[in-house]
Amino acid sequence: MFQSSSVPGLPGNHLLRYLSLLISVYKQSSPTCPALALGLQWVWALCLLYGETGLLRATLLFKPVILFYKPETVEPLLNDPELIEKGSEYKLMVPWLGTGLVTSGGTKWRKHRKLLTPTIHFSILEKFIPVFQEQSEILVSKLQLRVLESWVDALPLISSCTLDVICQTAMGISINAQNDENCEYSKAIHEIGDSFMYRLLRPWLYPDIIFNLTSRGRTFKSNIQIVHGLSEKVIKEKKIEMTSDVNLKSKSENDLEESSFEKRKPFLELLLEYHLKDPSFTEKDVREEVDTFMFAGHDTSSVTVSWVLYCLGVYQEIQKKVHEELENIFETEENNKISRETLTRMKYLECVIKETMRLYPTVPIILRENNQPLKVLGHIIHPRTTCGIFIFGLHRDPESFPDPEIFDPDRFLPENSKNRHPYAFVPFSAGPRNCIGQKFAMMEMKTIISSILRRFRVTSLDSREKVILYPNLVTRSVRPVRLRFESR
Repeated sequence: MFQSSSVPGLPGNHLLRYLSLLISVYKQSSPTCPALALGLQWVWALCLLYGETGLLRATLLFKPVILFYKPETVEPLLNDPELIEKGSEYKLMVPWLGTGLVTSGGTKWRKHRKLLTPTIHFSILEKFIPVFQEQSEILVSKLQLRVLESWVDALPLISSCTLDVICQTAMGISINAQNDENCEYSKAIHEIGDSFMYRLLRPWLYPDIIFNLTSRGRTFKSNIQIVHGLSEKVIKEKKIEMTSDVNLKSKSENDLEESSFEKRKPFLELLLEYHLKDPSFTEKDVREEVDTFMFAGHDTSSVTVSWVLYCLGVYQEIQKKVHEELENIFETEENNKISRETLTRMKYLECVIKETMRLYPTVPIILRENNQPLKVLGHIIHPRTTCGIFIFGLHRDPESFPDPEIFDPDRFLPENSKNRHPYAFVPFSAGPRNCIGQKFAMMEMKTIISSILRRFRVTSLDSREKVILYPNLVTRSVRPVRLRFESR
C-alpha cells in the first residue's frame, strides 16, 4: 500500500528545495510582478515538471500540501460526501463570516446546506432579475460618462454594481455604492479582504492574540464591526417588522413555503422565516449566512465580469458574435427588458463566460482537509492532509482542453463538451460542496455583461501576455485591466 509520501514531488530534500525556490521567487519579484503572481506560475510549472499523474506534493504557505489538478484525481476528493472539511486557513475568515457555509464543516454544514438550498431555487432567483437589470443600467450610465477616456479600469465600477445587487438581494437594502464613492460599508468590505490576504501570507500573524495587536489587526476588527453592525441592524429591524405583520409561528410549513414564492424576498427574509419557525437556527446563524452570501456573491461576480469584458476586448471576432446573439434576442423583445427567457437564450455568451472562467478561475485553488484515508490512483492520502484542488492547473489540462491557452468559447458548445470529464471544469467547485449560488451568479453576470455589450463595443489595450494574474481572494490582474468603451 502506498502512503502519502509516495505522491510525486520535488526530487531530493523537499524542504530545502522548497526554501530555495521560495527565495528565488522573492528575489525575482517586483511591484509589477509580485511574489504571489510568480508563485502561481511557479506552482503550475512544478505540476508540469513533476506531477504528470495529476498529483503533486508541494509546500504552500509554509505547510505541506498535496495538489490535485487532473479530473481523475479531483473527482474522488470533491465527490466524496464525507470529504467536506475546509483547510485550516479558512479559520482566518471566522471573525468575519463566523461558521457559515464557506467556513463550517461536519453536521452544521450539512444542516445549513440542506436548509439554505431552497432559498436559491430558480423560482426565487427569477424574481431578482429586475434588481440585476436596474443596477446594470446604473453601471451602463457610469460607463457612458467614460467613453471619451483613453482607457478605463472597469473593475471598481463593476464591483460597486455587484455590491449593490448583493445588498438588495441578500439583505433587502440599498447602500447606493454605485453613486456613493465614500460608502462606508463598501470600503469596509474591500479592506477586510485585503487584511485577510495580508494575514494569510504571514503565518506568524495567525494567532489572534498577535494579529489583534497589529495596526492591520485593529483595522480588520474595526471594519468587521462596520459590516456586522449593518447586518445586525437590518436583521433586528426586519425581524420586528415580520413578527408584527404576521405571527409566522402559527403558519403551517406549507404556508411558509408558499409565502416564499409569492413575492421577491431578500435572502435575509427567507432565513428569518426559518429562524422564527425554528429558534435553533439562531439570529447569529442568520447573520453568518447573510455575511457569507455577501462575501461569496460580490467580488467573485465582479472580477469574472471584468475578465469577460477583457477577453472580448482582445478577441473582437468573438465579441462580434456576442453582439449578434444579443441583437437577435432583443430585436423583438418589448422594451428590451431582460427576462428569464432572454437569459436562457444567451447560449453563446454563456460559452464565453465559461471559457473566461476556465482561463481566469475566480479562485485558483480550493483547500480541503480529508478526515479519513483517501485513495487516489493507488496512493493512500493520510487523514488530516491538506489537499489543494488546483483549479488553475485543472482548467489547463491539455487532455481535457487541447491547446489550453487558446481562448475558444466553442469548447463549451454542447457537441464539444458532452464527452468531457465532468470534473474537468469546476469554476464553482463540484460535488456535495459546490457553490450554492452558481445559478444566481450566472444570471447576474449575463445580465450585467449583456447590458454593457448592448450599449458598447469594448477594446482591450493589453495583450494576454502583458496581463499578469494575481491570486488574491479572487484572481485579479497585478495592474488595472485597461479597457476602452465605444458607444454602439
